[in-house]
Amino acid sequence: MFYADGWEGNKMAKRIAVFVTSLTILVFTAGCPRVKQEPIELAKPEPKKVEPARAEPAKVEPLKVEPPEVKPKAVEPNILEPNEALPDIVEPNMVEPIPKVFFHEKCAGILSNFVDDRGMVDYKILKRKRLELQNLLDEFDKLDPDEYNPWPKEDKIAFWLNAYNIQLLNIIVQNYPIKSSRINRIFFGPYSIRNIKGIWSQYKVIVMDEEFTLVEIERRFFRKEFDDPRIFFAISHASLSSPPLRNEPYCGQKLHEQLDDQVKRFLSSPQEFRIDREKQTVYLSAIFQSTWYGKEFTSKYGTDKKFKDQKPETRAVLNFITNYIPKHDVSFLELKNYSVKYIKYDWTINDGS
Repeated sequence: MFYADGWEGNKMAKRIAVFVTSLTILVFTAGCPRVKQEPIELAKPEPKKVEPARAEPAKVEPLKVEPPEVKPKAVEPNILEPNEALPDIVEPNMVEPIPKVFFHEKCAGILSNFVDDRGMVDYKILKRKRLELQNLLDEFDKLDPDEYNPWPKEDKIAFWLNAYNIQLLNIIVQNYPIKSSRINRIFFGPYSIRNIKGIWSQYKVIVMDEEFTLVEIERRFFRKEFDDPRIFFAISHASLSSPPLRNEPYCGQKLHEQLDDQVKRFLSSPQEFRIDREKQTVYLSAIFQSTWYGKEFTSKYGTDKKFKDQKPETRAVLNFITNYIPKHDVSFLELKNYSVKYIKYDWTINDGS
């Protein structure tokens, strides 16, 4: 029994050992796949984490692409702007000279060759050039009104100033040397241009196929159409008390500069304007009288604020003058009490022969 029990016990022990061993193997075997599957599960999320990381640069790439797209847009306007700006800059410059008139230059030769810086004229030599002078006047006749009409106002003023002054030279040349009667010598003097009968109202000039006298040019254009009192310092009376004749033609592009210069030159002469502070008297050229050009200043320079003790025409003249004389003279005219007297006009010819 002992033996049998021992054998049976050993047999039972072996079975138990096999069972335990098998169970152990099963447990171990069952545990191994789980361990191997864990890295597989960990490997799967890694690509998931990488994918968003790769997606981020994909978002940045379009941002890098956009600037190149913007640059051409920025360059295109820069290229177009100068091209568009150039016409804008050129057009105004082209428009101003488009009415640029070259007609005035036709008068340059006569004026520069026979008139000096003081406005004196070499009539003796100019008389030998009568044909040249007449040819110049013919140019005023040949001008087509359709060419003249679109000119700027400044060029039109210059045109009529040149026509007036050239025609006056022509009249003087026709009567040079001036002859006078005994009676006229007493009243005017032997060399006065007033000895030329009808100098302002009888001698005619054809301009653009229309007949004019000097008086008609003055009334129609200088007094009515243009309404600029500075013009009266630009027309010559061929005399010593006259505003000096320029030795260059008037032209539209620098007309205002020329007119202002004429006024300053005229007023700088003590024979045309001066102040006697001791006698409290202001002396003005006779052309400022109301019977001459004085009334022509009232529309633009008339004032009720200054020079209240003077007549309206005189107030306008004094107001005009203050723009062209020294400050100490302006102060005197505006603040002091004084009387105004007019200087006798000298009609002696401006002969520089």
